[in-house]
This record gives sequence, C-alpha cells and structure tokens, in this order.
Amino acid sequence: MEKREELYRGKAKSVYKTDDADRLILLFRNDTSAFDGKRIEQLDRKGMVNNKFNAFIMQKLEAAGIPTQFDKLLADNEVLVKKLDMIPVECVVRNYAAGSLVKRLGVEEGMKLNPYTFELFLKDDAKGDPFINESHVVAFGWGTAEQLARMKELSLKVNDVLTKLFDDAGLLLVDFKLEFGVFSDGSIVLGDEFSPDGCRLWDKDTKKKMDKDRFRQGLGDVIEAYEEVAQRLGVPL
Repeated sequence: MEKREELYRGKAKSVYKTDDADRLILLFRNDTSAFDGKRIEQLDRKGMVNNKFNAFIMQKLEAAGIPTQFDKLLADNEVLVKKLDMIPVECVVRNYAAGSLVKRLGVEEGMKLNPYTFELFLKDDAKGDPFINESHVVAFGWGTAEQLARMKELSLKVNDVLTKLFDDAGLLLVDFKLEFGVFSDGSIVLGDEFSPDGCRLWDKDTKKKMDKDRFRQGLGDVIEAYEEVAQRLGVPL
C-alpha cells in the first residue's frame, strides 16, 4: 500500500491518501490537545499507544458485528482504514455523569445514569462542538433520519460490548464519543478512533481517572494511565 499526500491534519492524527481509492492511512501523532485545541502538548509514546489501543478495540467491535473503519496496523503509529464520507456529528453515550453533563445540569460527578443517555454534538471546533438534536441534523443536511437511527443503534451496541470489556478489566466506562461515516457501498461505518482520548475510564474501586481528563485537569501520568488500561485489557504494546 503506497502512502501518498496528506489529506487532513487534525489535532492528534493526520490522514493520508493511498494508491487505493477506498483506503486511507491514519497517522497517530504524539500531539495531545484540550479545550478545542487551545492547549497542545507532545506526550512521548502517545501516538503508538492510541494506535494499538484503537486497533484492539476496533477488532473487538468487528468481532461483535459492528462495522468499523479499521483494516490493519501498518506500523507503531500508522493504521490502514476504509475511506469514509464522515458525518459531522459526534454521538455521545454516558453511563455516569461527568464532564460537560455535570457543568450543564449541575448534577453530581459519578452519578450512575439509569438508563444511559445518548446525545449528539456538531463536530465543529470553531463553534465549540455545540449540543444539537436529531431535528437539527436532518434539517441542516448533516445526515438523514435513517443514518441517525443506524448511528444510535451502533452506538448503543458499542456501549454493551465495551461496558463488559472494561468491567472485566476493573474499569468503569463512564462515557465516550463516536464518529461515523458512509462507506462507498452506502453503509454506515464506525470511524475515527476509540482510545482514552475519546472516552472516560475510571478504576472501578478507587475511581482513579485513567483517561484524557488526566491531561485536561493537570493530574499527570497521562500516558502511564493509558498504558495501564491497555495492560489490563491485554493490548499488545
């Protein structure tokens, strides 16, 4: 697979064309950002850890019947993926209250949500990724009602699969965000990545934060926490 020009450079990943019109290469960088890119630092090993963590999770989801963008690992920080026409909507599933939900509603951090909640946000850093609803998505042409229904169905299936996976590793899956895209055959496919950058993970017993909140909140040992989560899951690093 020939790696060609860079198509897009995000906050933590770069996307490259290949000689296959239906495949791209994602490069996971060591860049770590917070607050819509207002704070950026380099953390050693981060690109490698997130790339291998993501590959492990995506393969678990594929085995559970969830279509993903993942094809195969190419290097420590590179992965071959299906090319998707991304839908600019983030799907957020919350099992416990944390982050923006606590700020918006004034509820107690760590409150178990029964049932879990499902939320939508417009993927737009300049606007601060605003909270939106299904009517907005359809009215503004960001996606169809059918696409949204499939995205919700897959998001909740991801929650079922990963809640158990992390629970078995002594971790609470507090919340997470997912992004989806349309493949060349018209199907909805899980894209982007699943790593501690895009979810909240707490130790089940101590409630120690094992995710990107360690960076956001200045708690330190960010990559060490990511590596501990990977080790508990059996991710080969």
